[in-house]
Amino acid sequence: MLEKLGESKAIAKKRYLSMEKRLNANPEMKALYSTFMHEYLSMGHMTEVVNDDEESGPEYYLPHHAVLKPDSTTTKLRVVFNASCSTDSGVSLNDVLMVGPVVQDDLRSILLRFRLFKYAVVGDAEKMYRMVWQHELDQLLHKIFWRDSVQEPLRTYKLSTVTYGTSSTPYLATRCLNKCAEDGAERYPVASVVVKKSF
Repeated sequence: MLEKLGESKAIAKKRYLSMEKRLNANPEMKALYSTFMHEYLSMGHMTEVVNDDEESGPEYYLPHHAVLKPDSTTTKLRVVFNASCSTDSGVSLNDVLMVGPVVQDDLRSILLRFRLFKYAVVGDAEKMYRMVWQHELDQLLHKIFWRDSVQEPLRTYKLSTVTYGTSSTPYLATRCLNKCAEDGAERYPVASVVVKKSF
């Protein structure tokens, strides 16, 4: 199935240079974008590919762009990776990925159970998708171009964690959460049930 992807490197480079041009026209957005990318790098969620020619196996370059939410109190700018972008074969990464089944309860059941108790605890798994590591071979399908300045050479990076923008991400993240609940069932029986049933 992956052989249908075709060549994405040249197309992705052209798309990146076009996006970079738009970013450079807006210094404030460019600064926010750079901050986001540096966080990604410093957290180990992406690593630089030192010698792209030594990588073997199918590869895919993800185009990326900014989504700006000026009213947000936490993240004003988020970089979105687009795995629905076609290569020269007309096929995208999302076209060849298995989506996976729904593994969490439906929202109606969760909301009805929420009303059964006098007290409720609400939480958020921060950067949930980015807490799930990808197999090294799968990282070849999550390459991007990036540089801070046009004076620098264009660099290639691999995204090390599950990437929002890919169709399999919701399944992978919730399946990992369920696996953590299963693994912790003996030690934390009450929490395990809550994580599996009410997330």
